[in-house]
Amino acid sequence: RISWISDIVVVVSPENVETMKTIIEKYGHKRVTVVEGGITRHRSIFNGLKVFAENEFSSHLLWKPEVVIIHDAVRPFVEEDIVSKVVMAAKEHGAAGAIRPLVSTVIASAADGCLDHSLERARYRASEMPQAFLFDIIYEAYQQSTDYDLDYGTECLHLALKYCKTNAKLVEGTADLWKVTYKRDLYAAESIIKDNLSQKVYVITNVRETLAQVGFLLPESLKSQIKVEAISGSLSKSDSHLQNIISGQCYNFVCVNDKRCAIQETQELVDMLEKSNIPLLYPVVLILVHLDISENNSFSIGMEDLTTIKKFARETKKKNILVYGLLIQYK
Repeated sequence: RISWISDIVVVVSPENVETMKTIIEKYGHKRVTVVEGGITRHRSIFNGLKVFAENEFSSHLLWKPEVVIIHDAVRPFVEEDIVSKVVMAAKEHGAAGAIRPLVSTVIASAADGCLDHSLERARYRASEMPQAFLFDIIYEAYQQSTDYDLDYGTECLHLALKYCKTNAKLVEGTADLWKVTYKRDLYAAESIIKDNLSQKVYVITNVRETLAQVGFLLPESLKSQIKVEAISGSLSKSDSHLQNIISGQCYNFVCVNDKRCAIQETQELVDMLEKSNIPLLYPVVLILVHLDISENNSFSIGMEDLTTIKKFARETKKKNILVYGLLIQYK
């Protein structure tokens, strides 16, 4: 998703290594190395860093980066902008991390369970991810860390300060850095993903005047509800504009044509989607609109055509691509 990141190291618990490798292979992720994690957060991060520096830890030693980014999977909505900001800050200061304002006051309890003291909320910030470091700084910090640090610590920025005297630059993060912690958060995360996926629709027509007119009227009708863009061209694999649209991770397409059964062209679009870098974790929606403007049109569609469309829809559904058909007859 972020092209300028050269390598991605995914650290997972030992029992999930094979599952993670299967996911990476299934969805065609590139530049990814899976590493077995430790029993704590810091030990897991240290294992990930060793892939760049210790031959005995990995059969395939990765090229040591100038800057390494540390992120956690429970913050899945991080945007490229904040990643870029912490990287640039780390290049200048040696270490950097995203922060957010505290939404609750932090208090300490005494041994008897009563309030001991509270912190002045305005003076403190919540430490978030991503964090970025000059590789040599964070790797040296982990090498010097004690067992107590590795077993009970949680803050990478603190290790850089403690062992390398590196004061991290704090970068104001965005609201999308919230952490999926409880079961209810999974429902919120799913809603955010679905909402984002449904915000863009591409209308594809061929160059015939009547079809193009229909295709370009749709954005005008829908623009108050959703982002719609129209292009005039073919569903050909050689269409560079269409290739760019698919690589931009659009999940919704309306294809307007005047062919009664344009399955072959639609199959080309399905093939492009499968071969693209778009993760088919969520359904792609294809709405095939057949515009019948012939002189002798009738309100019936051949059973053979109907059977072909249904069969095609069943096959693409297995790939998480949902196909719908719409017949419009105009006199």
